[in-house]
Amino acid sequence: MLTQAPRGTRDLLPTESYRWQYIEARMREAAALAGYREVRTPVFEHTELFARGVGDTTDIVQKEMYTFQDKGKRSVTLKPEGTAGAARCFLESNLYADALPCKMYYLNAPIFRYEAPQSGRLREHHQFGLECFGAQDATADAELILLAYRLLSGLGIRNLSVNINSIGCPKCRPKYHEALKTFLSGKIDHLCEDCRTRFDRNPLRVLDCKKASCQEQVKDAPSMIDMLCDDCRAHFEELQSCLKAGGIPYQINPRIVRGLDYYTRTVFELITSTPDGNLTVCGGGRYDHLVEQLGGPDLPAVGFGMGLERVLMLMDAEGIRIPEPAHYDVFVTYMGEHRLKAFELVESLRAEGWKADMDHCSRSLKAQFKYANKTGAPFSATIGDDEAKNGTVILKNMVTREERTVPVREAGKTLAEMRKEEQ
Repeated sequence: MLTQAPRGTRDLLPTESYRWQYIEARMREAAALAGYREVRTPVFEHTELFARGVGDTTDIVQKEMYTFQDKGKRSVTLKPEGTAGAARCFLESNLYADALPCKMYYLNAPIFRYEAPQSGRLREHHQFGLECFGAQDATADAELILLAYRLLSGLGIRNLSVNINSIGCPKCRPKYHEALKTFLSGKIDHLCEDCRTRFDRNPLRVLDCKKASCQEQVKDAPSMIDMLCDDCRAHFEELQSCLKAGGIPYQINPRIVRGLDYYTRTVFELITSTPDGNLTVCGGGRYDHLVEQLGGPDLPAVGFGMGLERVLMLMDAEGIRIPEPAHYDVFVTYMGEHRLKAFELVESLRAEGWKADMDHCSRSLKAQFKYANKTGAPFSATIGDDEAKNGTVILKNMVTREERTVPVREAGKTLAEMRKEEQ
C-alpha cells in the first residue's frame, strides 16, 4: 500500500483549507475590481505549446517539464506555467474577435515543475494569475502591478518592493544582444555550462542565472534600458509615471529579465525580504508577440503569476492569523430511539441556512455532547423522550449554558434570536 504523497507534493487537509479559501476570496475580489473574469484551462497541454511559447532555451522547457506520451503517441506536458495555456485558450476560442482588451484570471491553478522543491514552491504548486490581451498602453502594466501590490499589502505582507525593468522589443533587442555578447565573450570560461549554451542562443538569459559565479560575471553588464528604442523608452517612462500616480514605491532593476522567452518590454517582480533573504512572491510582464507566435493575430498582452503556497508561507512568517470559520452552527443530539426525528431537524435547519449536523456513530447522549463540544458548535439542539412526545427541542448555548425549550418548527427562528442576543 502506498502511504506517502510523491516528493514535492502535499495534501491540503480539511483543517487548513479555510486559509486557502480566505486568500482565494481576496484574490477574486481584487481581480473583479479591475474587470478580470475567471478562465480555467486544462492541467495538461500539447508539449509544442510550451516549446514554442515559453521557449526551448529556458530551464523550464529543457529541464523542468513533466512531459510524457499518451496512448495515442502524442507528447503532452503538465503545464509548467499559466500564460501559454491562457493564450492558447484566447486564440482557440476566438476571443480576440470580441471587444478588447480581454481580461481573465486563473486561480488555484496547479503548476508542475520537475525541480528540487523550494520554500513556498513545490513540484506541484498553485498560482493566481492575471492575463490581459489586447492592451498596448503602459497603464495596463501599471494596473497589474498596483493590483498585486495592494492585494499582498492588504493580506498583511510587509517589506514589499516593486522591481521593474524593460527588456525591449524585437526592434531594439538585437543591438543589446550584440553588446551583451561582446561583454560576455571574454568571460565564457567562467560561466556555468547552461550559460555557455545560452550565450549563442539567448544571451539575455545569462542575466537570469541564479548561480553566484555567473551573477558575479554579469554584475557590470550593459543595461538594456540604455539601448531601448524610442517606443520602448516612451512605454517604460509611462509605466513609471503610472506607478508614481498610484502612490507605490518601485525601483528599476536592470537584472530582471524573467525566465521565459515570451517577455517583451515590461518585466517586473514583487519581492519581500525575509530572514533567509529576498523572496519573489509575484512576477510578470509583457508578452506582446506570444499570441502571434502561436498562430494568432499580432496582439499585445501583459500578465503576472503569484504562488498561493508562497503567499501563505509569507503570511505565516508575518504572524498573520486567518480567522477560522465555525465548523458548525448547531449540533443536534438525541436519545437513541429518536434518531429519525434528529435527522429531520438537521435537514430542516440546513434548509434554513444553518450549518448543522448530528451523531452518525450511535454514540450515547453523553458521548454526543462530548463530541459536540469538540466540534466547537456554539449551539446544541437536543431531542429526548419528552421532546419527541411534545414536538419540542431543547436549544442550548454551549458557552453561556442558557437553555430554551421551543417547538421544533421554531428552532431556526429561536436560534437566530439567541445568536443575535449573544452579539
